[in-house]
Formats: sequence, C-alpha cells, structure tokens
Amino acid sequence: MLTKAPKGTKDVLPGESEKWVYLEGLFRDVCKTFGYNEIRTPVFEHTELFQRGIGETTDVVQKEMYTFEDKGKRSITLKPEGTAPAVRAFIENKLYAGAQPTKLFYVTPCFRYERPQAGRMRAFHQFGIEVFGSDNPSIDAEVIALAMEFFKKVGLQRLSLRINSIGCPKCRKEYNELLMKYLDGKKDSLCETCIDRIDKNPMRVIDCKNDSCKAAISDIPLMLDHICDECSDHFEKVKTYLQSMDVEFEIDPRIVRGLDYYSKTAFEIISEDIGAQSTVCGGGRYDNLVSELGGPDTPAIGFGMGIERLLLTIQNNDIELPVQKGLDIFIVTIGDVAQAESMNILSRLRENGISADKDHLGRSVKAQFKYSDKQNARFTVVLGEDEMKNDAVTLKDMKTSKQFEIKLSKLMEEIKERL
Repeated sequence: MLTKAPKGTKDVLPGESEKWVYLEGLFRDVCKTFGYNEIRTPVFEHTELFQRGIGETTDVVQKEMYTFEDKGKRSITLKPEGTAPAVRAFIENKLYAGAQPTKLFYVTPCFRYERPQAGRMRAFHQFGIEVFGSDNPSIDAEVIALAMEFFKKVGLQRLSLRINSIGCPKCRKEYNELLMKYLDGKKDSLCETCIDRIDKNPMRVIDCKNDSCKAAISDIPLMLDHICDECSDHFEKVKTYLQSMDVEFEIDPRIVRGLDYYSKTAFEIISEDIGAQSTVCGGGRYDNLVSELGGPDTPAIGFGMGIERLLLTIQNNDIELPVQKGLDIFIVTIGDVAQAESMNILSRLRENGISADKDHLGRSVKAQFKYSDKQNARFTVVLGEDEMKNDAVTLKDMKTSKQFEIKLSKLMEEIKERL
C-alpha cells in the first residue's frame, strides 16, 4: 500500500502537469482582465463552517466531508468547496471595510468522500471566483461572462449556459409550503433521500437523479413560477445584461444547485461532448451567507469549476492545449573539458530564460543524441575540446535534422535568434 495512491486520488505527472500549469495561468489571466484578485485559503477549516455555510441537509455535509478531530479535540474538515472558506476569510479579515465590491478568484484543492468516476475524484481541484458587496444584476452577468470567456479561450465550443432564479427567503418560504403539500402526495413514489428532504429542504427533491423520482415529480411546481416581484425584476435584468454581452443562454427552471446557500440567480454551464452532457461550471448568488456566518449583511455571487472535469472535457473535444513540450537546447558533450564548460553554458542559457539540459550519466555521444530526442529538444549543441579551441560548435535542428556551424562565443545570440 505504500506505493499505491489512496482511492480517488491521482498523481499529475510530467506531460500532464504542463496542461494544468497552462490552464491555471489562463484562468488567472482572464480573472485579472475582469479585475479579480487571487485569494488562498487553508486546506482545512473548522467543521462548523461547512455545516452552517453549505447546509446540514446537503449530501456534501451529510455524506461526503473528510472530518477528523485534531490533537486539540477540535473538529476539523478538509474543505469540500471554495466558497465557505472565502466567506470566512472575507469576514475575518474585514475585507468588507474596503472599497466594494470585493472580487476574488482562487485555484484550490478540495476533498469529498464520494464514488470516484470520470472527472470526479475524492481529492480534486477547483477554479472559482467570489464577488462580495454588490446586489446589482450586472455583477451576476459579469460572473457568468467571465466563465464563458475562459471556456472560449480554452477552445470549448459545444457549451450551453442554463440559468434560473431560485428566489429569495421571502418568496421561497411560500413556495416551500406549496412544494411540501405537493410532495406529501408523492411520498409513495419517492426514494428515501427525497422523503427525508421534504421537511428539511424540499427544493432539493427537484435535483434528484433517481429516474423513478424524476417521473413521479414531472409536474412539480417550479420556483421560477413563484418568485416575488423583486426576484423577477432581478432575473429579467440578468437576462438583459447577458444579451447585451452576446452571451447566449437558455432558461432551465429545474436548476436548484446542490448547496443550500444559493438565492436568486443560479446557473450551470453544460458541455455536450461526444453526445454526453456534463456540468463543467456551476454557481449563483448567495446574498445571505455572509450574515449567516457572522459577518455584515453582504450580497455575494460566485462559481466553481472542477479542473479534472475540465481536462476530461478538453480531451473529449480533441483540443490541443498550446503547452511547451521539451527543451529549447540539449548540449552533447565530448570529453571532460567540454563537460565543465557545458555547465557554464547551461547556466548562461537558463539565466536568459532558455530551457536547457545536458547528459548527467556519462552516456556515449550516440546515446546523448537519443536522449536529446526523447527530451523533445528543439536544438542540440555538440561541444568538444576541438570545438572549444576553434570557437565553433555544431548546432543541430532536431526538427529538420539540419546542422549549422556557429561560433561558441556567439552561441547565445544565435540560439535566441533561431528560437
């Protein structure tokens, strides 16, 4: 077991890690263009944060959290999502005292004990953004547009944006009463999980993946038909702002999201790759979460997207990410004197931002060329004592196999020009 990773975890190896680095950089760049700043929160938090923030009726809290007691007898949980920690940081560090809105993004590991499947792991990673301090529907549209812009830059095209309004505490209270009456008459056809949700969080029944439950509640009353005037006006403006930015969308009144803290705007971005559908991004507004966690009354909105699922979607769409593969330069050395000089050349190349390496195992010249090819080197430099005496080295283009004799003293300038 010492040499096998725990179930639901995965090593990211060279060849794959470059894709992660590229996507992380791209996400950071998009966030910066929208005026967002990075936040990094701890890997673990007090368990109560997630119980209060996510909601004790959710599957995440009831079944999926990695919770343990530390040596101080405190209940600690590895974070299952990024929003609650960001809210905690917003409150604890009094970010609300600064100019608003506060616009944050993060790249973070998360942990959930669930059945591992394609694109879904127990130890996974998320891109996310959170905006605090604005209840204007324009920020809802901006948050959605940021996600769509990121996916556009990634190269994903077969995407559909689905939006809904799930109301506010005022209109949801009346709707929940209506919903509970409806569901009471459907108990014989519902699964045990849905029956348990009727009294605790009846809207979650709409999100059940059980086919028999879906059939039983096909005519269920939907929140969008019962939202108050304020929520309706907010939703109409969100749609107007999205249209003004040429962001296409469809209304899906069955979107409720899996966490309890959402209100008003809720959305999902669906990928339709190779005939299958999968959610690659989900989010929405959570205007009451900051106050519920002990902070001032502060509206907020955000989203999260799983990086593993995103990479799977990229793969399924045959998208080649523009990541650098291999070295710029590999130095083939002949003799001890050339070995020593090659270290000096490597140092200067790397100082100038040129990726470079050499043989460190005493291989033959032929084996060094083979190794250079395996390292996907763009150019190979052959350096020996004769070359050093004559101030001349052989530069081989590994793509075309063409060779050039260049001055050793001008090596840096030549390589920069050719790269």
